[in-house]
Amino acid sequence: MAAVSFKNRCTVKPAEPTYNGILPLSELDQIGTITHIPTIYFYQQPSENWLNPSDKVFKTLKDSLSFALVHFYPLAGRLRWIGRGRLELECNAAGVELVEAESRAKLEDLGDLSPRPEYNYLVPAVDYTLPIQELPLVLVQLTRFQCGGISLSFTISHAVADGPSALHFIFEWARIARREPLGLPPFLDRKVLQAGEPPVSYPLLDHAEFDHPPLLIGQTDNIEERKKKTTVCMLKLSETQVKKLKNMANEGHCNDIGHPFSRYETVTGHLWRCACKARGHKAEQTTALGVCVDSRSRMQPPLPLGYFGNATLDVIALSRSGELVSKPLGYASSKIRRAIVSVTEEYVRSGIEYLKNQPDLTKFQDLHALGGDEGPFYGNPNLGVVSWLTLPIYGLDFGWGKEIHMGPGTHDFDGDSLILPNPNEDGGLIVALCLQVCHMEAFKKHFYEDII
Repeated sequence: MAAVSFKNRCTVKPAEPTYNGILPLSELDQIGTITHIPTIYFYQQPSENWLNPSDKVFKTLKDSLSFALVHFYPLAGRLRWIGRGRLELECNAAGVELVEAESRAKLEDLGDLSPRPEYNYLVPAVDYTLPIQELPLVLVQLTRFQCGGISLSFTISHAVADGPSALHFIFEWARIARREPLGLPPFLDRKVLQAGEPPVSYPLLDHAEFDHPPLLIGQTDNIEERKKKTTVCMLKLSETQVKKLKNMANEGHCNDIGHPFSRYETVTGHLWRCACKARGHKAEQTTALGVCVDSRSRMQPPLPLGYFGNATLDVIALSRSGELVSKPLGYASSKIRRAIVSVTEEYVRSGIEYLKNQPDLTKFQDLHALGGDEGPFYGNPNLGVVSWLTLPIYGLDFGWGKEIHMGPGTHDFDGDSLILPNPNEDGGLIVALCLQVCHMEAFKKHFYEDII
């Protein structure tokens, strides 16, 4: 697929005056991935009434985005460093970037639409050589294909919005484009997740997620592992295969919570074991699994509906590769279960206080995209598995119909993986996985060998 040609590029600002000033970020906003996260939606050719005038799709997106930013005005602002590895958000209505491009390819040229290098042309690029205060927090690209189909990709700053918040924004934007009223206004006050709010003293619990993940035996840093070439694959699990894995995980395993292991605990345990096998770890190799847990409903009281920001916390399951591989699947799933249930109100508040007391947050930030290598690395021998199983990721309709495919944009970090529901099969799942090229074929073999 050839590179796209850009036809239009504009900055979209809120349609009405919005708050102008500083919006303090919570500690959870400033750790982990603080760069932009891409997602992409593909659509068949819109119906005839969307083709005349020729700019109707782009104009609809632009006008409705301007009104959406009135409600979600923090996304039209800019981040800035304030020292000690900390950020603040300046709400200044500087706007977001909207790009229109054309491709000489047809949608069918992209095969099953799984992530591939060609996606780089379809996802708006973020120029991280610029100072952070000059970077838009949201970049959107509309790409038209020769067949009439289109793609719409969103690249959104993770420092401002986690997955649930980013989806909240784009689905409300779509409602506005369809001329429907706002479904759920965003709750923009982040004080509810800031240290000292409320002013209660929490015991300092053990937060292994803030330690750097294990290194390969014999290595003193992960710089060489970070340099190795990676590849991405999308692996499908049928409902039957998911049930088989769940049976394997729960068979003869008395977990300490009582109810059976979930789809996430089961499939993630399977991924963890397969990665250890494919990477050829020594039995004594320590390996960490990063689990992303949404704290919204775990707080007391739960965070307000529509809380906009980062409310997810990465927690860690640790094991030795030899134990994961030699013991039944339920052993891996039980490690993951314990990590998840540890995320209580007390645990989250304790973590926030811990971060507030740190002299510098840089070591907790994944700055790989900015060329940094100080932050956490979930590549070999580790793995990070994010669940999109309960997120409303499908059915994004701006007026010309729902997408024919949705997926993550370009992600090329070793160990990054997502679990998504399969929109074409009830109960089926899709695993989007990035591994080093030298490990991927072995991983695929181990992934399917016990469940086909």
